[in-house]
Amino acid sequence: MPIDSFRPQSWNGIDDIVIVGGGLAGLFCALKLAPRPVTILAAAPIGQGASSAWAQGGIAAAMSPGDTFDKHVADTLEAGAGIVDEKMARFMVSEGPSRIHDLLDYGVPFDRDLEGKLMLSREAAHSERRIVRVKGDMAGKAIMEALIAAVRNTPSIRVLEGYVVEELVREGRFISGVVARPDAGQAKNRVHFPARAVVLCSGGVGHLFAVTTNPWQACGQGVGMAARAGAIIADPEFVQFHPTAINIGRDPAPLATEALRGDGAHLINSAGHRFMLDIHEDAELAPRDIVSRGVYAEVQAGRGAFLDCTKAVGAHFPDMFPTVYASCKAAGIDPVTQPIPVVPAVHYHMGGVLTDAEGRTSIDGLWAAGEVTSTGVHGANRLASNSLLEAVVFAARIAENIKGMLPEPKLNDWGKNAGESDDLVTIEDSAALKRLRRIMSDQVGVIRTREGLKTAIREIATLERENSRMRFHNIVTTAKLIATGAYLREESRGGHYRSDFPEQKANWKHRTFITLAEAEKVVAELSETAAA
Repeated sequence: MPIDSFRPQSWNGIDDIVIVGGGLAGLFCALKLAPRPVTILAAAPIGQGASSAWAQGGIAAAMSPGDTFDKHVADTLEAGAGIVDEKMARFMVSEGPSRIHDLLDYGVPFDRDLEGKLMLSREAAHSERRIVRVKGDMAGKAIMEALIAAVRNTPSIRVLEGYVVEELVREGRFISGVVARPDAGQAKNRVHFPARAVVLCSGGVGHLFAVTTNPWQACGQGVGMAARAGAIIADPEFVQFHPTAINIGRDPAPLATEALRGDGAHLINSAGHRFMLDIHEDAELAPRDIVSRGVYAEVQAGRGAFLDCTKAVGAHFPDMFPTVYASCKAAGIDPVTQPIPVVPAVHYHMGGVLTDAEGRTSIDGLWAAGEVTSTGVHGANRLASNSLLEAVVFAARIAENIKGMLPEPKLNDWGKNAGESDDLVTIEDSAALKRLRRIMSDQVGVIRTREGLKTAIREIATLERENSRMRFHNIVTTAKLIATGAYLREESRGGHYRSDFPEQKANWKHRTFITLAEAEKVVAELSETAAA
Protein backbone atom coordinates (compact mmCIF):
# COMPACT_ATOMS: atom_id res chain seq x y z
CA MET A 1 0.00 0.00 0.00
CA PRO A 2 1.43 3.42 -0.88
CA ILE A 3 2.41 5.74 1.94
CA ASP A 4 0.03 8.46 0.76
CA SER A 5 -3.10 6.36 1.00
CA PHE A 6 -6.75 7.30 0.85
CA ARG A 7 -6.29 10.78 -0.70
CA PRO A 8 -6.50 11.96 -4.33
CA GLN A 9 -3.05 12.57 -5.81
CA SER A 10 -4.05 16.11 -6.75
CA TRP A 11 -4.02 17.12 -3.07
CA ASN A 12 -1.36 19.79 -2.72
CA GLY A 13 -1.17 20.72 0.95
CA ILE A 14 -1.06 19.17 4.38
CA ASP A 15 -4.12 19.68 6.55
CA ASP A 16 -4.12 21.99 9.53
CA ILE A 17 -5.16 19.06 11.74
CA VAL A 18 -2.58 16.34 12.32
CA ILE A 19 -3.40 13.23 14.35
CA VAL A 20 -0.44 11.29 15.76
CA GLY A 21 -1.28 7.59 15.94
CA GLY A 22 -3.38 5.11 14.01
CA GLY A 23 -5.11 3.32 16.87
CA LEU A 24 -8.73 3.50 18.00
CA ALA A 25 -8.63 7.07 19.34
CA GLY A 26 -6.87 8.46 16.29
CA LEU A 27 -9.09 6.79 13.71
CA PHE A 28 -12.30 7.59 15.57
CA CYS A 29 -11.31 11.24 15.96
CA ALA A 30 -10.51 11.50 12.24
CA LEU A 31 -13.88 10.00 11.32
CA LYS A 32 -15.68 12.38 13.67
CA LEU A 33 -13.84 15.33 12.09
CA ALA A 34 -15.05 14.37 8.60
CA PRO A 35 -15.60 16.00 6.17
CA ARG A 36 -12.95 18.29 7.62
CA PRO A 37 -9.58 17.41 6.00
CA VAL A 38 -7.24 15.69 8.42
CA THR A 39 -3.95 13.82 8.25
CA ILE A 40 -3.07 10.80 10.36
CA LEU A 41 0.63 10.08 10.89
CA ALA A 42 1.00 6.41 11.78
CA ALA A 43 4.28 4.69 12.60
CA ALA A 44 3.01 1.38 11.21
CA PRO A 45 0.21 0.51 8.81
CA ILE A 46 -2.96 1.53 10.61
CA GLY A 47 -4.24 -1.22 12.84
CA GLN A 48 -0.75 -2.62 13.38
CA GLY A 49 1.26 -1.71 16.45
CA ALA A 50 -1.86 -0.41 18.22
CA SER A 51 -2.90 -1.87 21.56
CA SER A 52 -6.53 -1.20 20.56
CA ALA A 53 -6.41 -4.08 18.09
CA TRP A 54 -5.29 -6.45 20.85
CA ALA A 55 -8.09 -5.59 23.30
CA GLN A 56 -9.98 -8.78 24.08
CA GLY A 57 -12.66 -7.82 26.59
CA GLY A 58 -14.75 -5.21 24.80
CA ILE A 59 -16.33 -1.86 25.58
CA ALA A 60 -18.26 -1.10 28.76
CA ALA A 61 -21.52 0.79 28.32
CA ALA A 62 -24.64 0.94 30.51
CA MET A 63 -27.17 -0.35 27.99
CA SER A 64 -28.99 -3.27 29.63
CA PRO A 65 -32.51 -2.84 31.13
CA GLY A 66 -31.27 -3.19 34.71
CA ASP A 67 -28.23 -0.97 34.31
CA THR A 68 -27.91 2.79 34.79
CA PHE A 69 -25.31 5.49 34.27
CA ASP A 70 -25.16 5.92 38.04
CA LYS A 71 -24.27 2.25 38.52
CA HIS A 72 -21.54 2.43 35.90
CA VAL A 73 -20.13 5.60 37.46
CA ALA A 74 -20.27 4.00 40.92
CA ASP A 75 -18.32 0.95 39.70
CA THR A 76 -15.76 3.24 38.04
CA LEU A 77 -15.34 5.24 41.25
CA GLU A 78 -14.96 2.09 43.33
CA ALA A 79 -12.31 0.58 41.06
CA GLY A 80 -10.45 3.91 40.85
CA ALA A 81 -9.61 3.80 44.58
CA GLY A 82 -10.81 7.25 45.55
CA ILE A 83 -9.18 9.56 43.00
CA VAL A 84 -11.43 9.26 39.93
CA ASP A 85 -12.57 12.60 38.54
CA GLU A 86 -16.30 11.95 38.92
CA LYS A 87 -17.36 14.70 36.52
CA MET A 88 -15.14 13.29 33.77
CA ALA A 89 -16.31 9.74 34.49
CA ARG A 90 -19.94 10.83 34.19
CA PHE A 91 -19.21 12.47 30.83
CA MET A 92 -17.68 9.22 29.63
CA VAL A 93 -20.39 6.92 30.91
CA SER A 94 -23.34 9.04 29.75
CA GLU A 95 -21.98 9.27 26.21
CA GLY A 96 -21.09 5.58 26.02
CA PRO A 97 -24.28 4.24 24.40
CA SER A 98 -24.13 6.88 21.66
CA ARG A 99 -20.55 5.94 20.84
CA ILE A 100 -21.52 2.24 20.72
CA HIS A 101 -24.15 3.14 18.13
CA ASP A 102 -21.52 5.11 16.20
CA LEU A 103 -19.34 2.00 16.11
CA LEU A 104 -22.30 -0.07 14.92
CA ASP A 105 -22.84 2.48 12.15
CA TYR A 106 -19.18 2.10 11.17
CA GLY A 107 -19.76 -1.64 10.82
CA VAL A 108 -18.48 -3.16 14.07
CA PRO A 109 -20.11 -6.62 14.36
CA PHE A 110 -20.85 -6.65 18.10
CA ASP A 111 -22.29 -9.93 19.39
CA ARG A 112 -26.09 -10.16 19.32
CA ASP A 113 -28.61 -12.66 20.64
CA LEU A 114 -31.24 -14.48 18.59
CA GLU A 115 -33.54 -11.45 18.82
CA GLY A 116 -30.86 -9.19 17.42
CA LYS A 117 -30.17 -7.40 20.73
CA LEU A 118 -26.62 -6.66 21.82
CA MET A 119 -25.21 -9.38 24.05
CA LEU A 120 -23.72 -7.94 27.24
CA SER A 121 -21.28 -9.75 29.50
CA ARG A 122 -19.84 -9.02 32.92
CA GLU A 123 -16.22 -8.46 33.89
CA ALA A 124 -14.37 -7.97 37.15
CA ALA A 125 -15.58 -5.14 39.40
CA HIS A 126 -18.67 -4.46 37.25
CA SER A 127 -21.98 -4.79 39.11
CA GLU A 128 -23.93 -5.42 35.90
CA ARG A 129 -23.52 -7.12 32.55
CA ARG A 130 -22.44 -4.20 30.36
CA ILE A 131 -19.49 -5.37 28.22
CA VAL A 132 -20.18 -5.30 24.48
CA ARG A 133 -17.99 -7.94 22.82
CA VAL A 134 -17.20 -9.53 19.47
CA LYS A 135 -16.90 -13.33 19.32
CA GLY A 136 -15.92 -13.50 22.96
CA ASP A 137 -12.37 -12.11 22.80
CA MET A 138 -12.03 -10.34 19.44
CA ALA A 139 -13.52 -6.91 20.16
CA GLY A 140 -10.38 -4.85 19.59
CA LYS A 141 -9.52 -6.56 16.31
CA ALA A 142 -13.07 -6.27 14.97
CA ILE A 143 -13.44 -2.62 15.99
CA MET A 144 -10.16 -1.68 14.34
CA GLU A 145 -11.00 -3.56 11.14
CA ALA A 146 -14.32 -1.73 10.88
CA LEU A 147 -12.78 1.69 11.55
CA ILE A 148 -9.95 1.09 9.09
CA ALA A 149 -12.52 0.25 6.42
CA ALA A 150 -14.46 3.41 7.28
CA VAL A 151 -11.29 5.52 7.10
CA ARG A 152 -10.38 4.03 3.72
CA ASN A 153 -13.80 5.10 2.46
CA THR A 154 -13.58 8.65 3.82
CA PRO A 155 -11.91 10.94 1.25
CA SER A 156 -11.28 13.73 3.80
CA ILE A 157 -8.85 11.53 5.74
CA ARG A 158 -5.28 11.15 4.54
CA VAL A 159 -3.15 8.50 6.21
CA LEU A 160 0.64 8.74 6.02
CA GLU A 161 1.86 5.34 7.14
CA GLY A 162 5.40 4.70 8.26
CA TYR A 163 5.91 8.14 9.83
CA VAL A 164 7.35 7.90 13.35
CA VAL A 165 6.63 11.18 15.12
CA GLU A 166 9.58 12.11 17.33
CA GLU A 167 9.04 15.71 18.37
CA LEU A 168 6.29 18.22 19.07
CA VAL A 169 7.22 21.66 17.74
CA ARG A 170 6.39 24.46 20.15
CA GLU A 171 6.34 28.16 19.30
CA GLY A 172 5.59 30.29 22.36
CA ARG A 173 2.34 29.11 23.92
CA PHE A 174 1.40 26.91 20.99
CA ILE A 175 2.20 23.53 19.54
CA SER A 176 2.67 24.40 15.88
CA GLY A 177 3.39 21.02 14.35
CA VAL A 178 5.38 17.82 14.62
CA VAL A 179 8.62 16.35 13.33
CA ALA A 180 8.45 12.80 12.01
CA ARG A 181 10.84 10.24 10.53
CA PRO A 182 9.56 8.53 7.34
CA ASP A 183 10.01 4.96 6.09
CA ALA A 184 8.89 3.39 9.37
CA GLY A 185 11.64 5.31 11.14
CA GLN A 186 14.40 4.13 8.82
CA ALA A 187 15.00 7.41 6.94
CA LYS A 188 17.80 9.72 8.01
CA ASN A 189 15.87 12.76 6.83
CA ARG A 190 13.19 13.96 9.22
CA VAL A 191 10.12 15.90 8.08
CA HIS A 192 8.41 18.89 9.70
CA PHE A 193 4.61 18.97 9.48
CA PRO A 194 3.08 22.32 10.46
CA ALA A 195 -0.38 22.22 12.04
CA ARG A 196 -2.86 24.45 13.82
CA ALA A 197 -4.15 21.47 15.79
CA VAL A 198 -2.20 18.38 16.82
CA VAL A 199 -4.09 15.46 18.34
CA LEU A 200 -1.79 13.06 20.21
CA CYS A 201 -3.13 9.47 20.11
CA SER A 202 0.17 7.63 20.39
CA GLY A 203 -0.76 4.89 22.87
CA GLY A 204 0.61 3.53 26.11
CA VAL A 205 3.81 2.60 27.95
CA GLY A 206 3.80 -1.19 28.29
CA HIS A 207 7.06 -1.77 26.41
CA LEU A 208 8.89 0.18 29.11
CA PHE A 209 8.56 -2.99 31.21
CA ALA A 210 10.09 -6.42 30.65
CA VAL A 211 6.75 -8.26 30.80
CA THR A 212 3.83 -6.64 28.99
CA THR A 213 0.82 -7.46 26.87
CA ASN A 214 1.39 -4.35 24.71
CA PRO A 215 3.04 -4.19 21.26
CA TRP A 216 6.63 -2.92 21.05
CA GLN A 217 5.43 0.43 19.70
CA ALA A 218 3.78 1.18 23.08
CA CYS A 219 6.96 2.55 24.63
CA GLY A 220 5.73 5.85 26.08
CA GLN A 221 7.04 8.15 23.35
CA GLY A 222 3.90 10.31 23.33
CA VAL A 223 4.00 11.09 27.05
CA GLY A 224 7.71 11.82 26.78
CA MET A 225 7.28 14.14 23.80
CA ALA A 226 4.49 16.06 25.50
CA ALA A 227 6.42 16.34 28.77
CA ARG A 228 9.52 17.60 26.97
CA ALA A 229 7.34 20.21 25.25
CA GLY A 230 6.17 21.39 28.69
CA ALA A 231 2.83 19.61 29.10
CA ILE A 232 1.53 18.69 32.56
CA ILE A 233 1.53 14.94 33.17
CA ALA A 234 -1.04 13.41 35.53
CA ASP A 235 -0.94 10.25 37.66
CA PRO A 236 2.15 8.68 36.02
CA GLU A 237 2.71 6.28 38.92
CA PHE A 238 -0.50 4.35 38.28
CA VAL A 239 0.33 1.40 36.04
CA GLN A 240 -2.15 -1.43 35.72
CA PHE A 241 -0.87 -4.98 35.57
CA HIS A 242 -3.13 -7.54 33.96
CA PRO A 243 -3.14 -10.49 36.34
CA THR A 244 -3.51 -13.18 33.70
CA ALA A 245 -0.97 -12.80 30.92
CA ILE A 246 -0.15 -16.25 29.59
CA ASN A 247 3.24 -17.22 31.03
CA ILE A 248 4.95 -18.86 28.06
CA GLY A 249 8.00 -16.60 27.66
CA ARG A 250 6.72 -14.52 24.73
CA ASP A 251 7.33 -10.76 24.36
CA PRO A 252 4.77 -9.32 24.33
CA ALA A 253 2.91 -11.83 26.47
CA PRO A 254 -0.42 -13.05 25.08
CA LEU A 255 -3.42 -12.29 27.22
CA ALA A 256 -5.97 -14.53 28.90
CA THR A 257 -8.92 -12.16 28.85
CA GLU A 258 -10.73 -10.95 31.96
CA ALA A 259 -13.91 -12.41 30.47
CA LEU A 260 -12.69 -15.93 31.30
CA ARG A 261 -12.87 -15.10 35.00
CA GLY A 262 -16.16 -13.33 34.40
CA ASP A 263 -17.45 -16.60 32.98
CA GLY A 264 -16.34 -18.54 36.05
CA ALA A 265 -12.69 -19.57 35.53
CA HIS A 266 -10.68 -19.94 38.76
CA LEU A 267 -7.11 -19.06 39.71
CA ILE A 268 -5.18 -21.89 41.35
CA ASN A 269 -1.58 -22.59 42.29
CA SER A 270 0.43 -25.73 41.50
CA ALA A 271 -1.18 -27.49 44.47
CA GLY A 272 -4.65 -26.78 43.05
CA HIS A 273 -5.47 -24.27 45.81
CA ARG A 274 -7.81 -21.44 44.81
CA PHE A 275 -5.70 -18.74 46.46
CA MET A 276 -7.79 -15.66 45.65
CA LEU A 277 -10.44 -16.89 48.11
CA ASP A 278 -7.90 -16.13 50.86
CA ILE A 279 -7.30 -12.58 49.65
CA HIS A 280 -10.58 -10.91 48.66
CA GLU A 281 -14.29 -11.60 49.02
CA ASP A 282 -14.75 -11.30 45.27
CA ALA A 283 -11.93 -13.79 44.67
CA GLU A 284 -11.06 -13.83 40.94
CA LEU A 285 -13.41 -10.90 40.26
CA ALA A 286 -11.61 -8.54 42.66
CA PRO A 287 -10.06 -5.38 41.16
CA ARG A 288 -7.10 -6.07 38.90
CA ASP A 289 -4.45 -4.67 41.24
CA ILE A 290 -5.50 -7.06 44.01
CA VAL A 291 -5.63 -10.06 41.68
CA SER A 292 -2.25 -9.09 40.18
CA ARG A 293 -0.58 -9.02 43.59
CA GLY A 294 -2.17 -12.35 44.45
CA VAL A 295 -0.84 -13.96 41.27
CA TYR A 296 2.56 -12.27 41.71
CA ALA A 297 2.88 -13.64 45.26
CA GLU A 298 2.23 -17.21 44.13
CA VAL A 299 4.74 -16.93 41.28
CA GLN A 300 7.39 -15.37 43.57
CA ALA A 301 6.83 -18.11 46.15
CA GLY A 302 7.55 -20.75 43.52
CA ARG A 303 4.03 -22.19 43.59
CA GLY A 304 3.08 -20.76 40.21
CA ALA A 305 -0.31 -19.41 39.21
CA PHE A 306 -2.74 -20.97 36.75
CA LEU A 307 -6.10 -20.04 35.28
CA ASP A 308 -8.33 -23.11 35.36
CA CYS A 309 -11.03 -22.85 32.70
CA THR A 310 -11.66 -26.56 32.35
CA LYS A 311 -14.99 -26.57 34.18
CA ALA A 312 -16.34 -23.09 33.49
CA VAL A 313 -15.56 -23.05 29.76
CA GLY A 314 -14.27 -26.50 28.88
CA ALA A 315 -15.13 -27.80 25.41
CA HIS A 316 -16.61 -24.43 24.39
CA PHE A 317 -13.22 -22.72 24.66
CA PRO A 318 -12.30 -22.76 20.92
CA ASP A 319 -15.56 -21.10 19.92
CA MET A 320 -15.96 -18.72 22.86
CA PHE A 321 -12.36 -17.49 23.12
CA PRO A 322 -10.56 -18.26 19.85
CA THR A 323 -7.68 -15.81 20.38
CA VAL A 324 -6.73 -17.17 23.80
CA TYR A 325 -7.22 -20.73 22.57
CA ALA A 326 -4.84 -20.18 19.64
CA SER A 327 -2.15 -18.67 21.92
CA CYS A 328 -2.38 -21.61 24.31
CA LYS A 329 -2.31 -24.25 21.59
CA ALA A 330 0.72 -22.59 19.98
CA ALA A 331 2.52 -23.06 23.30
CA GLY A 332 1.47 -26.69 23.65
CA ILE A 333 -1.29 -26.01 26.21
CA ASP A 334 -4.84 -27.32 25.75
CA PRO A 335 -7.02 -24.95 27.86
CA VAL A 336 -9.99 -27.27 27.45
CA THR A 337 -8.30 -29.83 29.68
CA GLN A 338 -5.30 -28.01 31.23
CA PRO A 339 -4.93 -24.93 33.47
CA ILE A 340 -3.20 -21.99 31.78
CA PRO A 341 0.03 -20.71 33.43
CA VAL A 342 -0.31 -16.98 34.10
CA VAL A 343 1.77 -14.05 35.35
CA PRO A 344 1.05 -10.33 35.88
CA ALA A 345 2.07 -8.13 32.94
CA VAL A 346 1.90 -4.40 32.33
CA HIS A 347 -1.35 -3.86 30.49
CA TYR A 348 -2.52 -0.26 30.81
CA HIS A 349 -1.32 3.13 32.03
CA MET A 350 -3.84 5.20 33.98
CA GLY A 351 -1.42 8.14 33.88
CA GLY A 352 -0.46 10.28 30.94
CA VAL A 353 -0.85 13.73 29.43
CA LEU A 354 -3.36 15.74 31.46
CA THR A 355 -6.46 16.69 29.44
CA ASP A 356 -9.75 18.42 30.16
CA ALA A 357 -13.25 17.29 29.16
CA GLU A 358 -12.65 18.42 25.57
CA GLY A 359 -9.33 16.60 25.27
CA ARG A 360 -7.26 19.78 25.52
CA THR A 361 -3.83 19.52 27.12
CA SER A 362 -2.09 22.26 29.13
CA ILE A 363 -0.45 23.54 25.91
CA ASP A 364 -2.52 25.43 23.34
CA GLY A 365 -2.80 23.66 20.02
CA LEU A 366 -2.32 20.18 21.52
CA TRP A 367 -5.18 17.77 22.16
CA ALA A 368 -4.81 14.15 23.22
CA ALA A 369 -6.95 11.01 23.44
CA GLY A 370 -6.59 7.36 24.33
CA GLU A 371 -4.02 5.72 26.57
CA VAL A 372 -1.47 8.52 26.15
CA THR A 373 -3.77 10.70 28.28
CA SER A 374 -4.87 10.95 31.87
CA THR A 375 -8.44 12.24 31.78
CA GLY A 376 -9.06 11.22 35.40
CA VAL A 377 -11.75 8.67 34.56
CA HIS A 378 -9.60 5.71 35.65
CA GLY A 379 -8.25 7.09 38.90
CA ALA A 380 -5.68 4.76 40.43
CA ASN A 381 -7.05 1.61 38.82
CA ARG A 382 -8.93 1.32 35.51
CA LEU A 383 -12.23 -0.51 35.54
CA ALA A 384 -12.15 -3.32 32.99
CA SER A 385 -13.25 -2.33 29.45
CA ASN A 386 -13.50 1.37 30.28
CA SER A 387 -10.39 2.11 28.20
CA LEU A 388 -11.91 1.64 24.74
CA LEU A 389 -14.93 3.59 25.95
CA GLU A 390 -12.72 6.46 27.08
CA ALA A 391 -10.90 6.49 23.74
CA VAL A 392 -14.02 6.88 21.59
CA VAL A 393 -15.85 9.28 23.94
CA PHE A 394 -13.00 11.77 24.24
CA ALA A 395 -11.90 11.38 20.61
CA ALA A 396 -15.40 12.49 19.62
CA ARG A 397 -15.27 15.38 22.10
CA ILE A 398 -11.95 16.52 20.62
CA ALA A 399 -13.43 16.54 17.13
CA GLU A 400 -16.32 18.73 18.26
CA ASN A 401 -14.00 21.07 20.14
CA ILE A 402 -11.63 21.52 17.20
CA LYS A 403 -14.50 22.16 14.81
CA GLY A 404 -15.79 24.83 17.19
CA MET A 405 -12.43 26.50 17.79
CA LEU A 406 -11.11 26.26 14.22
CA PRO A 407 -14.27 26.46 12.10
CA GLU A 408 -12.50 26.92 8.77
CA PRO A 409 -9.79 24.57 7.47
CA LYS A 410 -6.50 26.12 6.45
CA LEU A 411 -4.00 24.23 4.33
CA ASN A 412 -0.30 24.52 5.04
CA ASP A 413 2.62 23.70 2.78
CA TRP A 414 3.73 20.11 2.49
CA GLY A 415 6.05 18.83 5.18
CA LYS A 416 9.54 20.22 4.83
CA ASN A 417 12.91 18.67 5.57
CA ALA A 418 13.76 18.99 9.27
CA GLY A 419 17.38 17.89 8.97
CA GLU A 420 19.16 14.56 9.16
CA SER A 421 19.58 12.23 12.12
CA ASP A 422 21.01 8.73 12.51
CA ASP A 423 18.56 7.83 15.29
CA LEU A 424 16.82 5.15 13.23
CA VAL A 425 13.96 3.08 14.67
CA THR A 426 14.67 -0.61 15.21
CA ILE A 427 12.22 -3.34 16.17
CA GLU A 428 14.83 -5.10 18.29
CA ASP A 429 15.39 -3.43 21.65
CA SER A 430 18.70 -1.63 22.01
CA ALA A 431 20.94 -2.57 24.92
CA ALA A 432 19.85 0.62 26.69
CA LEU A 433 16.15 -0.14 26.22
CA LYS A 434 16.60 -3.73 27.43
CA ARG A 435 18.29 -2.35 30.55
CA LEU A 436 15.53 0.21 31.05
CA ARG A 437 12.80 -2.44 30.76
CA ARG A 438 14.50 -4.62 33.36
CA ILE A 439 14.91 -1.66 35.76
CA MET A 440 11.24 -0.78 35.40
CA SER A 441 10.03 -4.34 36.00
CA ASP A 442 12.39 -4.99 38.91
CA GLN A 443 12.02 -1.69 40.77
CA VAL A 444 8.84 -0.01 39.45
CA GLY A 445 6.71 -3.10 38.98
CA VAL A 446 3.88 -4.83 40.86
CA ILE A 447 5.47 -4.16 44.27
CA ARG A 448 7.58 -1.04 44.90
CA THR A 449 9.81 0.22 47.72
CA ARG A 450 11.52 3.50 48.53
CA GLU A 451 15.00 2.09 48.05
CA GLY A 452 14.06 0.30 44.86
CA LEU A 453 12.56 3.46 43.40
CA LYS A 454 15.61 5.51 44.36
CA THR A 455 17.78 2.95 42.58
CA ALA A 456 15.52 3.04 39.53
CA ILE A 457 15.53 6.84 39.27
CA ARG A 458 19.32 7.02 39.53
CA GLU A 459 19.82 4.28 36.93
CA ILE A 460 17.30 5.91 34.59
CA ALA A 461 19.21 9.19 34.90
CA THR A 462 22.44 7.37 34.04
CA LEU A 463 20.89 5.75 30.98
CA GLU A 464 19.64 9.15 29.85
CA ARG A 465 23.09 10.72 30.18
CA GLU A 466 24.72 7.88 28.26
CA ASN A 467 22.26 7.94 25.35
CA SER A 468 21.75 11.10 23.32
CA ARG A 469 19.23 9.83 20.77
CA MET A 470 15.96 11.76 20.75
CA ARG A 471 13.67 8.74 20.49
CA PHE A 472 15.30 7.14 23.53
CA HIS A 473 15.05 10.43 25.41
CA ASN A 474 11.28 10.46 24.81
CA ILE A 475 11.06 6.91 26.14
CA VAL A 476 13.34 7.41 29.14
CA THR A 477 11.51 10.65 30.03
CA THR A 478 8.29 8.67 30.48
CA ALA A 479 10.08 6.08 32.61
CA LYS A 480 11.51 8.89 34.74
CA LEU A 481 8.03 10.39 35.29
CA ILE A 482 6.54 7.02 36.28
CA ALA A 483 9.35 6.23 38.72
CA THR A 484 9.34 9.74 40.20
CA GLY A 485 5.57 9.71 40.69
CA ALA A 486 5.86 6.32 42.43
CA TYR A 487 8.68 7.59 44.64
CA LEU A 488 6.78 10.68 45.75
CA ARG A 489 3.49 8.87 46.53
CA GLU A 490 4.15 7.36 49.96
CA GLU A 491 1.09 5.15 50.17
CA SER A 492 -0.51 2.28 48.27
CA ARG A 493 -3.51 2.98 46.06
CA GLY A 494 -4.89 1.12 43.06
CA GLY A 495 -2.19 0.11 40.60
CA HIS A 496 0.52 1.71 42.77
CA TYR A 497 1.65 -0.55 45.62
CA ARG A 498 4.42 0.35 48.07
CA SER A 499 5.32 -2.50 50.42
CA ASP A 500 6.89 0.10 52.75
CA PHE A 501 3.60 2.09 52.75
CA PRO A 502 1.02 -0.69 52.24
CA GLU A 503 -2.08 1.29 53.24
CA GLN A 504 -3.99 4.13 51.63
CA LYS A 505 -3.50 7.50 53.30
CA ALA A 506 -6.14 10.21 53.49
CA ASN A 507 -3.64 12.96 52.72
CA TRP A 508 -2.81 11.20 49.44
CA LYS A 509 -6.42 10.97 48.26
CA HIS A 510 -5.77 13.18 45.27
CA ARG A 511 -4.36 12.98 41.78
CA THR A 512 -0.74 13.68 40.88
CA PHE A 513 0.14 16.57 38.56
CA ILE A 514 3.77 16.88 37.58
CA THR A 515 5.93 18.51 34.94
CA LEU A 516 9.24 17.24 33.62
CA ALA A 517 11.00 20.16 35.34
CA GLU A 518 9.57 19.06 38.70
CA ALA A 519 10.61 15.46 38.10
CA GLU A 520 14.12 16.63 37.22
CA LYS A 521 14.40 18.30 40.64
CA VAL A 522 13.70 14.95 42.33
CA VAL A 523 16.29 13.25 40.12
CA ALA A 524 18.87 15.93 40.97
CA GLU A 525 18.21 15.61 44.73
CA LEU A 526 18.60 11.82 44.64
CA SER A 527 21.75 12.09 42.55
CA GLU A 528 23.27 14.56 45.02
CA THR A 529 22.38 12.26 47.92
CA ALA A 530 24.04 9.31 46.20
CA ALA A 531 27.15 11.36 45.45
CA ALA A 532 27.40 12.48 49.08
